[in-house]
Amino acid sequence: MRDHTIRPGSSAWPPPSSDPRRRPTLRLAASETPLREGYDVAMLDLDGVVYRGEEAVDHVAQSLEEAREAGLRLAYVTNNAARTPEAVVDKLRGLGMPTDDDGVVTSAQAAGRLVAGLVPKGSKVLVVGGEGLLRALDEHGLVAVTSAEDEPDAVVQGFSPDLGWPQLAEGAYAVARGIPWVASNTDGSIPTARGIAPGNGTLVAAVATATGRSPEVAGKPYPPLFDETVLRVGGSRPLVVGDRLDTDIEGANNVGADSLLVMTGVSDLDAVVSAPPPARPTYVAPDLRALALPQPAVEVGADAARCGRHAVLYDDGALVVDGAGAADDTLAAVEILRAAVALAWHRRDEVAGESAARLDLSAIRAALDGWGVR
Repeated sequence: MRDHTIRPGSSAWPPPSSDPRRRPTLRLAASETPLREGYDVAMLDLDGVVYRGEEAVDHVAQSLEEAREAGLRLAYVTNNAARTPEAVVDKLRGLGMPTDDDGVVTSAQAAGRLVAGLVPKGSKVLVVGGEGLLRALDEHGLVAVTSAEDEPDAVVQGFSPDLGWPQLAEGAYAVARGIPWVASNTDGSIPTARGIAPGNGTLVAAVATATGRSPEVAGKPYPPLFDETVLRVGGSRPLVVGDRLDTDIEGANNVGADSLLVMTGVSDLDAVVSAPPPARPTYVAPDLRALALPQPAVEVGADAARCGRHAVLYDDGALVVDGAGAADDTLAAVEILRAAVALAWHRRDEVAGESAARLDLSAIRAALDGWGVR
């Protein structure tokens, strides 16, 4: 496995192409030892990885407790700027998750530091958002205001379920003056108990449309939130764990960190096998039980890939498991999934190209039935 160190650096985005941290992933990496033994901190996304809404994802609490006992530091990293870190810690403990008092890092905290680097201490900052941003500004000695008539020196924007047109309008009035504007994140959607709802990105887009400007962004997939996590939690060999290719995994690649994609949230199998190199994970597994397992090497060719005890074949537009039924343990599921992803990436990169028709993955899903792989 690669040894990547995240060092707090520039928050400007996009980073220059010469940024030594930024790199794509061309193929899956291997680990002869359990993943929890190869890294010193796991940067864990929350919704889709640790919990779904108000319910814990199966097996996560035990997997994380065992990982922490094995010496892996846990950092829960979220793009949600609405809640304070303390509120998130309370939720995690209520779900039985192991966490330290300072084990949660939010995009609001990253946004607060980003603003603090743009204006002097004591400056007035217009807040378009909720309690998480207010706490983050106070931590850096900045004064939160609610109206453009307060003559703010900067604007910070983040999601709040109570955010309405009046706050967006105040933000637009202030942003139009050309002062610094920081967004906690630009996620286009958020999952709720009733389905998918507009995320902070849609609200940022409203201000951007009204003003013709774009903000600096603190949250994933941009570097500031990862840098904030290092500053608060520490670690020199991080493993980013997420369920979204476009935020968690692409963000890990943007700062040169290894990543584990779990299939318990947003990204499904079709998305993973068709991912371009900037959004590909270092490792892939059905769920967080993979932290206790190695990631066997994959031998891949034009029409077949083998990982450990299992092989996946390309057969007339479909990927099929060679001579095996459903995966009967977690390692078997990891091996089948890794072989399928590696073969799909190889065919896209080296054989058929990006114009290739979508692969039929129904046989892979059948083999992984019961492991949550969609």
